[in-house]
Formats: sequence, C-alpha cells, structure tokens
Amino acid sequence: MAPAPRPAHAALPLLVAALALTPLAPATAATAPAATTSHYLTLTGAASDLDHARGAGCAQGTSGRSGLRVLFFGTQEAGGVLRHPGTTAATTTSRVPTSRAIDAAHAWARGFTDCRTAGATALLALGVNNKSDGGVGGATAGRAWATTVNQAARRATTDAVTITGAVDAEPSWSAPAWARDWVRAFTTSATVDLYAANSADGCPFYGSSSTTCHNGWTTGDVHYVAGGAAPARMHVIPQIYRTDGVQARQWSHISAWGKRAGAPALRFAGAMSQSKACAQRGCTGTDNTPAQAWTQLHTELNAHPETRVSALPHSTDMRWP
Repeated sequence: MAPAPRPAHAALPLLVAALALTPLAPATAATAPAATTSHYLTLTGAASDLDHARGAGCAQGTSGRSGLRVLFFGTQEAGGVLRHPGTTAATTTSRVPTSRAIDAAHAWARGFTDCRTAGATALLALGVNNKSDGGVGGATAGRAWATTVNQAARRATTDAVTITGAVDAEPSWSAPAWARDWVRAFTTSATVDLYAANSADGCPFYGSSSTTCHNGWTTGDVHYVAGGAAPARMHVIPQIYRTDGVQARQWSHISAWGKRAGAPALRFAGAMSQSKACAQRGCTGTDNTPAQAWTQLHTELNAHPETRVSALPHSTDMRWP
C-alpha cells in the first residue's frame, strides 16, 4: 500500500532550515550618477570671456549628460563688481561689472544648446562666495546677487538650460551673521532656487554633542545657510573633497542636528568634488573623484535613520577655466 501523503505543514521546518543555511545576496551598492563639470570663471571683461564660457557649455552639451552645473564668479565687491575666485581684496587682478556674469551665463547656455546630444538639459546655477572682504554687507550682497540671477533667468533664450542661483558659503570666509544675512536676502528677493555648495569647516562629526565649528560658526549657522533659511527654496550640494570621508560625516552631523532641533530638513541635491581642479593646480587629500564624493555622502547619510535620503540626483566636479 502506498504511504499516506505527507501533510504540507510537515515540510515547513525543513524549508525554514534550508533558508537559514542559504547565504543572503549582498545588498546592491548605490550607483553614483554620471558627473557633470562645474567651473570657476575668472572674467576679465574681454571678448574671450564669452568665448571661453561658450566653449565650456559646448563641452558639457556634447557629453549628453543632463544635470546641475555651477558657475562660480568669485567675490562681490562694493560698486557692483566681481573679484576673481580664489583671491583676496589685495589682489590686483581685474574686476568686472556684475552684469558680466549674465553675459557669461548666456554664452554658456548657447554653447550647451548648440552642441548638446541625447536631448541633454542643464540646470545652471550662478554663484558667488561669502567672502566678506569686498566692502559690502551680507544683506546688500545677497539682494544684489538675487537681482543678477533673476535677470539672467528672465533673459534666458533656450529651454535646454534653466538658470538658478548658487552660493559657496564657508565658515572661514565670513562671520556667520554676514552669511546668514546674504542667504536670507537672496531667498527673499530671488525668483529662483538657491543651490548651496558649502563647506562645514571645523564642524563635528555625526554623534558628537558639540555644535562648535570654525571661525565662530555653529552647527546651526551651517545648517541655516545650507537650507534652514528657506527649505522650500534651497538645495545643498556640499563639498565632499576629502578622501578620508570626514566631510561626509560632518554633513550627517549637521543634518542630524537639524532633526533634533526641530529645524527644517536639509534638501540634499548631491555632492560636489574637485578632482579636475586638483589635477590643474594640485591638492593633497582633497581630490575625491566625483563617484567617491557622492558615494561617501550617500553612504554616510543613509547610515543613520534620521539623516536618510531617498535620492541624491546630482554629482558635479569643479575645475578652473
């Protein structure tokens, strides 16, 4: 006589045991988006300014990559002029009217549009830094830059490029009040969003109870100028230059501080690297590739429940002209 059929539930212990012995597949690592190239522009007022900007835009259009690009024009000075990036008030390099940044932005946009492949589009963020040695107050400078970016966006002639604003706010470069005033004035005056490509000089790492950063800044100050000032209008794409991962840990601390303090959540847009700039001028320990920078930030933010992000859409790499 054939044996009685085995009850289905009798096989469950064997199935559970088999599953317990089956190794789990490793989690799939997040993949960094294809990087774009952002530029420090050193304008002189010559026709070559626009030729260079158009060439930079064309190169990015040819890449076929959509995404964020930042053009940094340096420091705002009294009299409505711009000073080259990477300089101090003592420099003898040429200053140009702020309106020259609008011309350069439109030249970049024309180059991108004329050369683009694969239907690429660009989000072009026009930025300055928070160096306070230019003889102009933070609020005045913020409003002035908002006016400049508004004009550039309003006069745009191509649907392939969307113009928005940017700031490189670093604790080493101004008192916190100056930077706070700049961001507050920009976000209340601009008709476009602001991308904060900031540093967190001297700030603690995730897990620290300290809130002390460099040059009299606090974690709260860094959080405010990275997005806390206007959470619906700001996006942070922090500088993740260091190869040791320190800067990513600083930004998870800043994000976690905001959560604990009941401040608005930071809207992380991606990571900024400077490998091209380092190849041009030399760096030690701050030459993360775009993929390394993005991966450090993504991994660190998603290592803690209160700082997790669902997406980091952008990766951009700085270079000199």
